[in-house]
Amino acid sequence: MTAVELAAAQRSLDALRAAAAGCRACHLWEHATQTVFGEGTRHAEVMFVGEQPGDKEDLAGHPFVGPAGRVLDEALEEVGIDREHVYVTNAVKHFKWKARGKRRIHDKPNAAEIAACRPWLDAELAAVRPTVVVPLGATAAQALLGRAFRVTAQRGAVIETTKIAPFVVATVHPSSILRAPDPAARHAAQREFTADLAVVAELLH
Repeated sequence: MTAVELAAAQRSLDALRAAAAGCRACHLWEHATQTVFGEGTRHAEVMFVGEQPGDKEDLAGHPFVGPAGRVLDEALEEVGIDREHVYVTNAVKHFKWKARGKRRIHDKPNAAEIAACRPWLDAELAAVRPTVVVPLGATAAQALLGRAFRVTAQRGAVIETTKIAPFVVATVHPSSILRAPDPAARHAAQREFTADLAVVAELLH
């Protein structure tokens, strides 16, 4: 059964999460520990959309609970957005990885895998109906806004749309901050990321 068929029959987030646990719409489930569905309040005003769960999220079964999640939490706290009042999810719900010794290293999902998982994201958007959607990173941004969208050029800009949500504000994925080459570069990247989230906070207020 495709993700479209599975998602179409569900209405609540709990029902969607239960249905997604059995999704076999692409091959990624074969090497993942579990489906990592979105989490948060159904009445969230803002939805954050990342690329895919990472190693920690795959093992825990929850989105944004690893190092990148901590970066996100710090920025949310700084701009005054309560993590308890947002919804966090990913464009792809299974961890795609390649082995490097004993480590599982992130492997970018391809267009077919993103498309196979899209019905789940669409169902989450329909159930939550957020005021602002925040794509985190190029994969999520291009999945939602088209392949021509460039986060590096358009991050922090307010995009008005009726298709996804009233407003979309794209920014980098917090994992990119962790990959900064030195503490000074990481601090600068964190500051820019927080500035983008301040734009989101202003829209919510």
